[in-house]
Amino acid sequence: MLFLAGASKLFDASQISCLPESHLRNRIVQQTSFIFLIGFFIALLAGCGSTSNSSSQTSTSTSTSTTTNATAPTISTQPANQTVTVGQTATFSVVAAGTAPLSYRWQKTGANISGATAATYTTPATASADNGSTFDVVVSNSAGSVTSSSATLTVSSSSGSNPTPSGTDVTTYHNDVARTGQNLTETVLTQANVNSQSFGLLRNLTVDGKVDAEPLYLSQLTVAGSAHNVVFIATEHDSVYAFDADTGAQLWKVSLLGSGETTSDNRGCGQIVPEIGITATPVIDRTAGTHGSIYVVAMSKNGSSYFQRIHALDVTTGSEEFGGPTTIQASVPGSGNFSTNGQIVFQPGQLKERAGLLLMNGVVYTSWTSHCDGGPWNGWIIGYNETTLAQTNYLTFTPNGGGASIWHSGGGLAADAQGYIYALLGNGSFETTLDANGFPTGQDYGNAFVKVSTSGGSLQVSDYFNMSNTVSETNADTDLSSGGVMLLPDMSNGSGGTVQAAVGAGKDGHIYVVNRNSMGKFNPSSNNIYQDLPGAVPNGVFAVPAYFNNVVYYCDINGSLKAFAISNGKLTSSPTQTGATFTYPGVLPSVSANGSSNGIVWAIENTSPAVLHAFAANNITTELYNSNQAANGRDQFGAGNKFITPMIANGKVFAATQNSVGVFGLLP
Repeated sequence: MLFLAGASKLFDASQISCLPESHLRNRIVQQTSFIFLIGFFIALLAGCGSTSNSSSQTSTSTSTSTTTNATAPTISTQPANQTVTVGQTATFSVVAAGTAPLSYRWQKTGANISGATAATYTTPATASADNGSTFDVVVSNSAGSVTSSSATLTVSSSSGSNPTPSGTDVTTYHNDVARTGQNLTETVLTQANVNSQSFGLLRNLTVDGKVDAEPLYLSQLTVAGSAHNVVFIATEHDSVYAFDADTGAQLWKVSLLGSGETTSDNRGCGQIVPEIGITATPVIDRTAGTHGSIYVVAMSKNGSSYFQRIHALDVTTGSEEFGGPTTIQASVPGSGNFSTNGQIVFQPGQLKERAGLLLMNGVVYTSWTSHCDGGPWNGWIIGYNETTLAQTNYLTFTPNGGGASIWHSGGGLAADAQGYIYALLGNGSFETTLDANGFPTGQDYGNAFVKVSTSGGSLQVSDYFNMSNTVSETNADTDLSSGGVMLLPDMSNGSGGTVQAAVGAGKDGHIYVVNRNSMGKFNPSSNNIYQDLPGAVPNGVFAVPAYFNNVVYYCDINGSLKAFAISNGKLTSSPTQTGATFTYPGVLPSVSANGSSNGIVWAIENTSPAVLHAFAANNITTELYNSNQAANGRDQFGAGNKFITPMIANGKVFAATQNSVGVFGLLP
């Protein structure tokens, strides 16, 4: 499909209102300083030769100087106590005033928290050991500092009949909504014991179809009266399984096919074969319903009619909840693909749900992409209330054009503590003619890095970045959405400021690092973003990144796994990398660690047989283990599958194949 460019961007004086506050403040200070100097010299000339006038001059100068003195920070809203269940995150915030810039340093039980340098701090997924921890923040500027009162974190058991989990839960793609891929509560697996002598394949959990979704995990879940560590597996045959993660016993299995239905055919596209059922990673809310709920999107067909439905299943039985399932449908005003009488209509047969589901503030967000680039399509985000499955909101990214799918290589939509959603969009329509606020005049965002507001219950693009050569990249299918998005923890920029950044990379070999508060929009001459690393992933990315201890991990097609260290808020341009390279699509890394120690980067190689790799996170040139090392094929676990993300919980690693999930751990 060919997408034509619009006219050049126009600028006018109204854009001045879009300048950052700090920029306006600097101009005011500069102008004030200039006026002060003029006044100073006039006073000096007027007072020449007169002692009394000289004294008056000094007094005037001192008085003027006093008005520019910095004001020490004060706190108007203290951090509040938080209560969460095990596996959830907690967010603490402070409101402070004083002369800018203000800096923030959060502390947990008296110890500084690395990277926690913004007015808001969100914890990693909590464990029972976090119960009773206290959090405070030191707010500073040039005039002094003030320490907030302490807020207490209470980590409680979940609602329903389940006891307090004693281990880690993995309830969403890549562990958290920032999509960092890090499990920081792994106390069993260490760099010392992950080797072919003490670690290996324990069992294979056989299922009825391809496993494209990342397995999820709940610890100490009560099923049929007994507590189990449970791994949940969804297949392209439209089945969902619950297995005991420690014994391999099947606890339940359900089919999400309606009466008389089958799974979808491949829609003439070789990306997902031979059938399409459940492709996206589900999401779990352990507090929803009676026992906890797992939310799943399934595709099916009956004859020539195709269906996309969202299901909510009881995690202990697999039974449908909240009157579900709900059939997914939507329409928005527009003149683009599939427009009828001025409305763009969601087409279930033309689309699939590839990216992992996002659960935020009681809404389950789904996102939509095409089958290959076949036929017309539009990219969507559609939300559903998690307790009623009623549709809450929806957005298409090309209401007056076409394309702009969300692929993410299976990676989920990302979200921040303020309720914004972040996504990378595929090739599609984008108007290079911009309105006065820098947004495309046709509201089409093909190939863009977008920030979506959920304020007021509606979805709207609130900021974006698009590369200067976006039209040619779209026309060459060199799009951004082949990779997944990840939000970085708040970082110091080395000059006393704090950066809230997100990273994304696609087919063009760049790593794009955007400031989430000012993403850069579009400029036909340059990429005006926080950091652009051209050629950092030279073969292009069809994968997702991971983060641990101020390092970002990326792998490009047929390339090595690379570790980009962060210094002064910027990624290094000279990463360390593995000696091994990985065939298409590269690897999608995940990290296990016990806090900041014993970090291990896990990756699954898409070969036949598949290979599970483990690298030392602090030095990825050191390979600790791979599943081909043991003699006689002891640890081989099946044929590889693309876009497979390892999941780590409570001393075990789960690795999907085309018809099973391998379970690895310490050997008996």
